[in-house]
Amino acid sequence: MLDPAHRSRLIDAEVPAELIDTLDLIEIPSSDLPSWWEGSGSSIYLRPGVLLPEGLIETLTPYPFQNVVIVIASDIPNVVSLLVGGDDALIFLGSDCRLTATDIYCGPGSSIVLIGDVIATRCAILDARNGGSIFCDADQLWAADVYIATDDMHRLEDVATGARLNPYGGRIRLGRHVWLCRDVIVSGDVEIGSGSVVGARAMVRNQKVGDQVAVAGVPARVIREGVTWSEDDRP
Repeated sequence: MLDPAHRSRLIDAEVPAELIDTLDLIEIPSSDLPSWWEGSGSSIYLRPGVLLPEGLIETLTPYPFQNVVIVIASDIPNVVSLLVGGDDALIFLGSDCRLTATDIYCGPGSSIVLIGDVIATRCAILDARNGGSIFCDADQLWAADVYIATDDMHRLEDVATGARLNPYGGRIRLGRHVWLCRDVIVSGDVEIGSGSVVGARAMVRNQKVGDQVAVAGVPARVIREGVTWSEDDRP
């Protein structure tokens, strides 16, 4: 049974209440978790029968943390790592997520939400830190080696002024039915509209991409408007 406070946190992270209420979730008892979990005020919820990689929870973090909420509603046997970097992190992996050789990192005060029906074909990296957030609506298709990160992990600054130049704790939002092609990088404050396509090796960084457009290049630019795409390969 989902704790009401945790339900509120998920809703604040844009997980629809009606979706939450359709999920049959069971909290893993603290007695079944590593000893360092006890007293952290954190919770992991699973759908009954969900398959996790062996050792995934034991290697969840190199750091002590408090008040973390993790919900896993999909089998994720091929996730390479699921790491939590500090207090108040939130991770929601909805139904029908198929993540192959994927790495997930969620830092303190950060959130990663995959609403569901996400196909990551190989080696996707999701990295939310410094209070940043990654939100992906339903029906995503990501080709190999997609990298989605709220910031660069290291500070780049102007020598004269000391002002930070690169993103810090960005907000990334992918709309419904988005296709990220091979080697795409998404970083900083980004919105990608529903039905859009990001071409191979493109970088979307601190940009807003509209609905049903194709973008490509570094930085990404619109190359076609009024597009739609299908997983079917047909003439």
